Amino acid sequence: MRLLTLVTIAIAFVSPAAFGQSTNPASPAPGNPGGVPPGTRQSAPGVPAPRQTNQPDRTFIHAAAVGGLAEVELGRLAAQRATSRTVREFAERMVRDHSAANDRLGTLANTNGIALPDKFDEEHKAMRAKLEQSSDAQFDRAYIEGQIIEHQKTAQLLEYEIGSGENAELKNFASDLLPTVLDHLRMAQTISAEMAHQAATEMPRKEMPRERR
Repeated sequence: MRLLTLVTIAIAFVSPAAFGQSTNPASPAPGNPGGVPPGTRQSAPGVPAPRQTNQPDRTFIHAAAVGGLAEVELGRLAAQRATSRTVREFAERMVRDHSAANDRLGTLANTNGIALPDKFDEEHKAMRAKLEQSSDAQFDRAYIEGQIIEHQKTAQLLEYEIGSGENAELKNFASDLLPTVLDHLRMAQTISAEMAHQAATEMPRKEMPRERR
């Protein structure tokens, strides 16, 4: 998955010992104890200066910005194309919630002098192309299935920042956003289950498997 790949590549250039913690996003460390990487601005020996960002912070900002951009743009597409009212309402909420999160992330990135990506990466370009080529109920299913995967990855990314980040404002942002992302994930899973149930009940009886006697 691209988000985890970004994390892995970035951390590969920094010794885990330099952070004094695990760099595995699936099992984030509880904080940033131990040593300080070379070049870190310090307000006191061993104490990073305010708004100090380490490599996990920068990786997080980039990955979260790419994902947030995709959430808003694909949400707008789904709000227009979805045939199900439930899917349309979900998509509209994704636009609202992720637009607000993107604005907050943008402010934090600007404060720390970090430029944000302003276009899709290859993974999300492919996702958008798949949706644009889908139709009717196929579109609804493809969008919701993609949302389940995206929110699972985003939740893991936020947990990674909470455990491995250094900038307190970014860590707070991740902590604040995580419950919302998990709520989105549960909503998408519920919609997916409802669509599967509806498809099963609408299946013509002649296509239903016959019970053995």
